[in-house]
Amino acid sequence: MKSKLAVLGLGAALLASCSQQPDVSMKDFMAKQVQPTAKTYWDTVQYVSDETGDHEIVPKTDADWEKARKAAEDLGKFGELLQTDAYSKGRNPDWKTFAEGLVDISKQAEQAAKDKSVDKVFEVGGTIYSVCSACHTIYPPPVPAATASSGEPT
Repeated sequence: MKSKLAVLGLGAALLASCSQQPDVSMKDFMAKQVQPTAKTYWDTVQYVSDETGDHEIVPKTDADWEKARKAAEDLGKFGELLQTDAYSKGRNPDWKTFAEGLVDISKQAEQAAKDKSVDKVFEVGGTIYSVCSACHTIYPPPVPAATASSGEPT
């Protein structure tokens, strides 16, 4: 069911690219589409050290590898969508350069998953993080407003 919703969400986002105004706000697109998809890729290969020791988390099945490949493919599509006027209008030219960087690294990420290369998926995941971080340095995500009564983020 989640995959059907993700496909519908991606379809809605792609349809938005046909118009001048996106149907999904930048904030919602990043928070509900791009970030969770990147996290899916990043979670594919992890090295975790905790009080119980060191743990290597790697794909164990073809379905696990396909999930990583699909996440990489979707990130590339999101990068293409971010280059459309619906999302790039009014931004500096570097916006499209960052979005193209996401497209480029997503191709490498997809190939790493197709090759079932644990090391390459981990390495490319770091590069995806760097591409995202570089963009967020220039275009920071909105900071949640604090509520007046509690001072806690909403």
